[in-house]
Amino acid sequence: MALDLSHQIFGTGPPVIVLHGLLGSARNWRTMADRLAPANTVVTVDLRNHGASPWDPIMDYPAMAADITHLMERLGYRRATLVGHSMGGKAAMALALGQPACVARLVVVDISPVAYRESMLGHVDALLDVQLEGAKRRSDVEEDLLGLVPDPGMRGFLLQNLVRDRDRGFRWRVNLPALQAAANDLGGFDPADDASPYTGPTLFIAGGRSDYVRRDHTPAIRRLFPKAEVVTIPQAGHQVHTDTPDRFATVLRGFLDKTAQAA
Repeated sequence: MALDLSHQIFGTGPPVIVLHGLLGSARNWRTMADRLAPANTVVTVDLRNHGASPWDPIMDYPAMAADITHLMERLGYRRATLVGHSMGGKAAMALALGQPACVARLVVVDISPVAYRESMLGHVDALLDVQLEGAKRRSDVEEDLLGLVPDPGMRGFLLQNLVRDRDRGFRWRVNLPALQAAANDLGGFDPADDASPYTGPTLFIAGGRSDYVRRDHTPAIRRLFPKAEVVTIPQAGHQVHTDTPDRFATVLRGFLDKTAQAA
């Protein structure tokens, strides 16, 4: 069953729906939404089991795609441009392949339509290993996470999911058990054997310091998205939109402007 996703809306114009990555949320894209909003209605979404959206034991790409089409129906959008990062990119690709008439344009950020052996799912395990009970300060949780996630930037990103309830203390606002149970589904990508390619305008934006979009992924990209353009931003890692926000915005805005008639 499709879930009613939490979302925020900015600006006016043709709709652009933004889907965050694993352990992210809509607020990670607020700054970028402001950049796009002058020419578009930008909808930033909390995907299921993330942010303020409902939790559900089912966590796979068909379910996430169904949530987005349900959101589009609620908002009255017949078609929309999808911008998806990492896990959100796979959800966007699943929707484009399954219901292409709903997708005016597709932007996939630092992910390919392939299965990955290693991914950010390791960070789900790290968060589950953190002892929240008895933590009095946010710094206590960060100290516990230090040995599990040594990179300070990634640690800060993960800690955005930490919230404190007055009565219950600290908790994670993501459904970590559901994400852990869905590791194979989230790491993979398995479109139907008879899935037709998505032939709408498509842009893949890759981080040059990331290995999520590799040269050997090109055949899969071309087979499923024959009109895809691939742009690599050399200075960016996996979090392309926050590592190099100016360059990312320029590339994305250029694509949206160039393909505006398709919307």
